[in-house]
Amino acid sequence: MSRLKVAVVGAGTMGTVHSEAYREMADVDLVGILDIRPEAAQRLAARRETAAYTTLNALIQAAQPDVVDVCVPTYLHRQVVEAAAVAGCHVICEKPIARTLADAEAMIRVCQAAGVKLYIAHVVRFFPEYRRAHDLVCDGAVGRVGVVRAMRGGAFPVGWEDWYANVAKCGTVIVDSMIHDFDFLRWCFGEVDRVYAKSQLGRDMVQSDHAFVSLRFQNGVIAHVEGTWAYPSGFYTELEMAGAKGLIEFRSQDAIAVHTQIRQSERAHAGVQVPESPLVKSPYQLELEHFLECIRRDVQPLVTAEDACKALEISLAALASARAGKPVRLAQTPNTTASVQERLTRGNQDD
Repeated sequence: MSRLKVAVVGAGTMGTVHSEAYREMADVDLVGILDIRPEAAQRLAARRETAAYTTLNALIQAAQPDVVDVCVPTYLHRQVVEAAAVAGCHVICEKPIARTLADAEAMIRVCQAAGVKLYIAHVVRFFPEYRRAHDLVCDGAVGRVGVVRAMRGGAFPVGWEDWYANVAKCGTVIVDSMIHDFDFLRWCFGEVDRVYAKSQLGRDMVQSDHAFVSLRFQNGVIAHVEGTWAYPSGFYTELEMAGAKGLIEFRSQDAIAVHTQIRQSERAHAGVQVPESPLVKSPYQLELEHFLECIRRDVQPLVTAEDACKALEISLAALASARAGKPVRLAQTPNTTASVQERLTRGNQDD
């Protein structure tokens, strides 16, 4: 399977980003864009020189894609993923995997039963800054890590039927945005023991949201994660990891010579603020190329659907904590990075 035929479902911001990435791949045929809004599908399809569709059945019958890339709102993921899987297509799905764990687990079961692959696009693992930080931690460059601080923020996203403002459909900034950091930190430090969160949940969230989440990992690492959809414009991330031997720091703003924040008129900015990258290949393209190569070679991806479920579980625990005003303990599971942390402990007993 050298060349792959890929179809993109959803002509919004992420559908635009993903379809652009596919057009840059020499061994991929972008065979269609699907959106229930005919004008949106036709507009993006024309830009990508491919066909437009308004139903999944029509797309699959006409284009016969090998892979369906799902870029629709979170609460619609399950129905599109399951329909694509039953049709025999491999699936790439934007994060979060779903709005509920029940939907996420059902999606995994259906894909397994259909014999197709399911990949969840947790793109932060493909950003070079974060990949480097992960590798430094796992190599013991800063010794045993004790405290972590992560932040990501931007303007309140604009979506179809304002679904980002609907907690039941989106899950607030905690589930939609901060899940990136939860996945990354779990990749570095293993399973989370306890979550405590404060947010604007239950308050006026009109075009604004902000949250603070503290994570205690099974290996003792404490992480403080901040997420915001309250900036006038732009998108920024920060990461600090303090270890016995040193500190890892990253701030996306450091790469920008001049900073400006001007609140744009309503609906003037993009639906979702997408972080920029100076790389020849964007992290989104690197991520999608990786998933397609995993299909070709039938190998395990850098991030699995089960990893995505774990990240969702942490997010939902944080949402429950914010709602209840008290910590939430997660179910105990083996710590996937315990061996790394134990090695660092043994190597740094004199620190």
